Amino acid sequence: MSDIKNGLFEQAWFGRSFNRGEKIPFWIPILLGTLTAVGPVSTDIYLPALPEMEQQLGASAGTGSLTMAAWVAGLAIGQIIVGPLTDRFGRRRPLLVGTLCYALAAAGCALATNMPMLCIFRALAAFMGAASLVVPNACIRDLTMGDATAKLMSRLILIQGVVPILAPALGGFALQYISWRDIFWVTSLYGVVGFLLVLLFLPESLALEGRQHLRLWPIIVRYGQTLKDTHYRYNALVWMVQGFVIFTYLTAAPFLFESVYHFTPFHYGMLFGVMAICMIGSSQLNAYLLRYFRSATLLKAGLTVSCVGSCILLGLAIWSAMDADAAGHLKHIYLWPLFAAMVCALGPGGCIGPNAMAAALQTQGHNAGVATALAGTGQYVAGIVASVMFSWLPVGTAIPMGAMLFVAFVFMAVFARLSP
Repeated sequence: MSDIKNGLFEQAWFGRSFNRGEKIPFWIPILLGTLTAVGPVSTDIYLPALPEMEQQLGASAGTGSLTMAAWVAGLAIGQIIVGPLTDRFGRRRPLLVGTLCYALAAAGCALATNMPMLCIFRALAAFMGAASLVVPNACIRDLTMGDATAKLMSRLILIQGVVPILAPALGGFALQYISWRDIFWVTSLYGVVGFLLVLLFLPESLALEGRQHLRLWPIIVRYGQTLKDTHYRYNALVWMVQGFVIFTYLTAAPFLFESVYHFTPFHYGMLFGVMAICMIGSSQLNAYLLRYFRSATLLKAGLTVSCVGSCILLGLAIWSAMDADAAGHLKHIYLWPLFAAMVCALGPGGCIGPNAMAAALQTQGHNAGVATALAGTGQYVAGIVASVMFSWLPVGTAIPMGAMLFVAFVFMAVFARLSP
């Protein structure tokens, strides 16, 4: 690696270095978004194959969900560990190691002969793939500041948002022609492609003088100092609680539309796509509006819309439950108003996430890896809490989802107001 002087960064083989504040080429968000899409790809694309996996591996029905638990746990732990590594060794080396080892672990999933082995390799793939979630956000913070960070993150949302729409459909389509093992071979190839893209094109973005020591106690101290920063803490909490919002939606919406309103998986997939398009659209609108408004202003505006939408959603949920028929079934007259309220509540997510994370990292240039890892882990922990909480609540109406979303958005709005 070449020395870093005068703010210049190490070069990739076919890339070039950039100074902070210099205009970022259009392909940088595409490359970083492709890397962060490892998470959604690995989470969603194999889900249609769960029944086939359980049957072929001789596992009981439902045990395939353990692979998802292993994946989430690996991501949560991996982000906490990889954050300090990126602040010590730079962004490229941990990302190169992470993407390559992710590819190997995904190949291990394809070769698994029983469910415990599959879960182990899934956890390992998540642990190594966590670098692809932490490093891109840290790179953005290295290259930009303030509103420019929020704008670049909004562009990443465009890339990231397409994958969750396509992955389940692609997985289901692929299973008509290939096996679930082949799907894991495809994700392994995705990891190899990510490794080559980083090796060839992604320059190092962390200057030598900005690197931190890698000792346990200083790392613990840095995590503590990061949390003590009120500007970081409150904005990171907004981003973390958004994980609660996302997992509430992912857990509750399929039940509401498929079990209560009897949508087919295909029709629910169409609604899922509409919601994702709304989130992507809000992220791109956010990037445009950042030309005229401050990031903090747009964050509060997005949260205001979400609070109003979730309040309407909760009100409609209670009203529809009170107006249910004698058998307790919800009337279809409330279906589309409920969905419209969900769009109002969840649509601004593409605006909330980038602005909250940009604000959180604004004062953490020296600790971008640690700060990103902490917020990312918190988001997954909040998501797990949401999934468990929903499983405890009574089902059959939209009230649990409406209540959880309303409370979450109120907390997020409060955290945003408390930020200096």
